[in-house]
Amino acid sequence: MEKLPKMSLIRKISIGKDYKSDAMHYSVGQEVYGGHTIINIIEEETKYSIYIEKNNEVLPWKDFNKNMAIAVEYDLQY
Repeated sequence: MEKLPKMSLIRKISIGKDYKSDAMHYSVGQEVYGGHTIINIIEEETKYSIYIEKNNEVLPWKDFNKNMAIAVEYDLQY
């Protein structure tokens, strides 16, 4: 049986050493990649995965290894 990823209520993830001037920021609801929308950011054992949606089609978009400089913001409205 396949192990399901550990899910958490992540609202935003920032990748990079310098949060203010050099990091890439990805937020749930943000439009990216030619009209797609970020719908979920999932924490897994060794990485964070970003999923996007367009026309009711959900696609994995980006993975970030947990060894990278990462800042996570959680959605406090649950």
